[in-house]
Amino acid sequence: MPPKTIGLIAHTGKPRVGDLVNAIAKEFDRFSISVLLEKETAAIAGKKSGHSMSELGAAADLLVVAGGDGTILHVVGQLGEVIKPIFGINVGALGFLTCASSSTYREAVECIAKDRINFSQRALLEARVRLGEKQTAKMIALNDAVLSRGELSRLVLLCTRVNGESLTEFNADGLIVATPTGSTAYSLSAGGPILDPESGVFVITPICPHVLTNRSIIVANGSTIEIEASDPDYPVFLTLDGRKPIHVERGSIVTIRKAKKTLPLASLPDASFFSVVRQKLKWSGSNL
Repeated sequence: MPPKTIGLIAHTGKPRVGDLVNAIAKEFDRFSISVLLEKETAAIAGKKSGHSMSELGAAADLLVVAGGDGTILHVVGQLGEVIKPIFGINVGALGFLTCASSSTYREAVECIAKDRINFSQRALLEARVRLGEKQTAKMIALNDAVLSRGELSRLVLLCTRVNGESLTEFNADGLIVATPTGSTAYSLSAGGPILDPESGVFVITPICPHVLTNRSIIVANGSTIEIEASDPDYPVFLTLDGRKPIHVERGSIVTIRKAKKTLPLASLPDASFFSVVRQKLKWSGSNL
């Protein structure tokens, strides 16, 4: 069933994005679909009023995000518990999460209006930091949770357990716990594998490990992963989807597990995960 109300959010730092926002809104109007603009998006498009992210999450049937992967990650982080389907229009660089380019926005709007889009249910992870009896609220991420050192160029020791059983103590610049969606992001750069979004697993990838036998390990996404900074002398920080880092105090345990909710991420009817990987990574096959 086509959406009746669209929430439109843009990366306001991109050139001419205001013109694109107005063009997208006009195109939706042609199909008699209501469009609500996020506050900063409305301002750059020359509109007098807009809506907060929470208001869009409550009112919209589908969120259309004009930006890159980072913009989509930002939106997911702002939505909190109210997860809505997302359709990404790429005005960024690589764009693994976006499914249409800015030059094809008319075709994208038509696919949405005529209910010709597909959705992939993307696993989210939730993280908490526990120190004694105190525990943070759960924090949601689409891509990854990263524990890393601070400004000092020193390795950190990260004692890691899976379902209560000791895995190893990673001696590295940091550690990434990534969803299948996040496997094409920081984890891939650190040498981790690419995971199919439907694989039902997470990947734990060390960043520049000192011990050569420390390598990525894939675990079921039903697992509970616990990470504790073993060396008290150097600070460790937790970052979710590239957001503001959280200082992990000495003795704290970071617990990471699959969130109860998933993100319905849109794709065009002729696209598949493997076609996106081939395109983005420029895999054209052997020349031999």
